[in-house]
Amino acid sequence: MIFNHLNEIPIIGGNCQEVIKINKGFSNDEKYLLHMQDSRKVLLRTFHLKEIEFKRTEYAILQNMQDYNIRCSQPLAFGEIDSGGYIVTSYIEGQDAEEEIPTYSTQEQYNIGIDAGKELRKMHQLPAPTHISSWYTRKVEKHKNYLNAYRTCGIKVKNDHKIMNFIDDNIELMRHRPNLFQHDDFHPGNIIVKDKKFAGVIDFNRYDWGDPIHEFLKIGIFSRNVSIPFSIGQIKGYFHESEPDEHFWTLYSLYLAMCVFSTVVWTLKAIPDKLDEMLDKLSIYLEDHDYFNSVKPKWYQHTMK
Repeated sequence: MIFNHLNEIPIIGGNCQEVIKINKGFSNDEKYLLHMQDSRKVLLRTFHLKEIEFKRTEYAILQNMQDYNIRCSQPLAFGEIDSGGYIVTSYIEGQDAEEEIPTYSTQEQYNIGIDAGKELRKMHQLPAPTHISSWYTRKVEKHKNYLNAYRTCGIKVKNDHKIMNFIDDNIELMRHRPNLFQHDDFHPGNIIVKDKKFAGVIDFNRYDWGDPIHEFLKIGIFSRNVSIPFSIGQIKGYFHESEPDEHFWTLYSLYLAMCVFSTVVWTLKAIPDKLDEMLDKLSIYLEDHDYFNSVKPKWYQHTMK
């Protein structure tokens, strides 16, 4: 039990008054909210030692985020205890945006989206390490593997030939895209709000490197189902409250199209009992784009009131 090892973590020592286990989220990490004697709250995450190099990079990324003044958890300590490792960060006070935002006014949802988009753009200042191969090379290889697996999985998505053709027609657009930091799970479920305002972004443990536009994939899959005003705000905030160009929308749609096949394959492997639910989600964003006859989704035409 983690409680037996708290004193081994120098920053915590005997200063912890209360430990609350956090069961939310899909991470493999064990997460705990610690109430310290000086009234501070900190977040402790523990992980298997086999992940330590990946986690070391994650911790370094959080340090980099401080350099860019990102509103996220501040890294406080990193190390090993017993047979595992740990990360201690500051705790962002507030509520889960996924739960809270739908109760806000349209304008409040939009304003939170604006702030989220601005933060996301700041994150994308961090370049990939030099040893990371090009985005195009990695993404094309992944797509080919997923497509081959899809073709033999026994599930067929409506109009899949149209989706494949759209990808083939636009895949070269990725060739010279930048190789930058990706949060890779940026949506309301990983955003904290407080007093109906953006408070910060959490959960950097799925980080990746590549085209920053790929980050917007989560809007089409998740965020638009939580809040369309937030989703529009995130895009506008990212582009300095201006309209993104056609190039953005084409790349955004390309990544959504690729996600069709990876989603089917991943769901069959990881959570086969959720296949029907996932196929319903796919059909929503495929209809949003009329099976990629349109690169700009229908929901983006939503009128702000």
